[in-house]
Amino acid sequence: MQVFALGISHHKAPQVVREQLAFDLTGLPTALHDLTRQHLVREAAILSTCNRTEIYCAADSANVVSDWLKHYRSLPVTSLEPYLYVHPQREAICHMFRVASGLDSMVLGEPQILGQMKQAARVAGEAGTLGTLLNKLFQSTFEVAKEVRSTTAIGENTVSMAAGAVRLAGRIFESIAEQRVLFIGAGEMIELCLSHFAAEKPRRITIANRTVARAEALAQKYNADTLLLEEVGDRLVDYDIVVSCTASPLPIIGLGMVERALKARRHRPMVLVDLAIPRDIESEVGDLDDAFLYKLDDLSELVAEGMESRQAAVVEAETIIASRVEDFLHWVGSRAAVPTIKALRESAENTRRAEVEHALRYLARGDDPAKVLEMLSHGLTNKLLHAPTQLLGRADNNERQQLAQLVARIYALKPHD
Repeated sequence: MQVFALGISHHKAPQVVREQLAFDLTGLPTALHDLTRQHLVREAAILSTCNRTEIYCAADSANVVSDWLKHYRSLPVTSLEPYLYVHPQREAICHMFRVASGLDSMVLGEPQILGQMKQAARVAGEAGTLGTLLNKLFQSTFEVAKEVRSTTAIGENTVSMAAGAVRLAGRIFESIAEQRVLFIGAGEMIELCLSHFAAEKPRRITIANRTVARAEALAQKYNADTLLLEEVGDRLVDYDIVVSCTASPLPIIGLGMVERALKARRHRPMVLVDLAIPRDIESEVGDLDDAFLYKLDDLSELVAEGMESRQAAVVEAETIIASRVEDFLHWVGSRAAVPTIKALRESAENTRRAEVEHALRYLARGDDPAKVLEMLSHGLTNKLLHAPTQLLGRADNNERQQLAQLVARIYALKPHD
């Protein structure tokens, strides 16, 4: 059994493909149970974000996992094969370390992915699909990410998705301070966007969410007002900028809804930023003259800016990761010796118990305790050393030399001539 990492990401898979493989948070436990119950997978966790869907697992083969993914999502093989990558153990460990450290993100060094990986581990742990191997790997992943972020400049000058949303809106509106902004959703991404837009002091901020309590908590924090999700269609006309990121399986804002809003706005422009997977805003909205629709893939052009200042940090981060990969592989290798160590300890314990019982019988009949202790120590020494000395005595010359070196190493001996 070894570790595998497989999935798709923004590097090769377009948004329409990533949408087909996305998992919402509530559906992850069911998927994990199905994967571990029906296939040769001992442990599993699923990371599903706007830019990637990846499965981390402990299994005998990665083929059963890729087959499961295609079947579970009812996808033809040909639609997934061009984009699916599979990393065996060493590459899988390195990949997880790089992802958590922000080296594989659309925005180099972005910090949000670490929280998303922690959530993936937490969901798998609660679902009971995170065993000893993956649990240790996730903990090591988090430690590596912390080390990279605290000892390198990988996070400096980062253009986050949230900051990117502000910059996209700034392409249309000269001043965000004069605009009214509607946020749909109340998750982590929306809160990040809220903090960036709030810094620009827009004229009005409104939050619409399915859960009113969550929306009100954010509204209080950012001096905003709230809106019921079902009211968005009627109130869309009031907003210049709309940022949406929900877990809805279907679009929340449709073509007709935006057409009506633009007509009532007398064709004043509207910026819509869709950060959701699957999409919250119908793609046809982007064809409207006065609607400027930006999707996740549109942010990629912002990534190149400021990259030069982070390249030195990448080299440092890769060095740290390479070292930590070796450390983890050493731990994995040491686990192979665990059954032997356990058997050795059990054998020694059985010998100890037998000698103690033997000694107790002599003490019970009144023998001298000093002589009994001497007998006990000799008995333990002889029995514990019987197997290695007998093996050395029976071995031929070539084997005896190798065994002698091994025994000397095990017992830290300095053999006498």
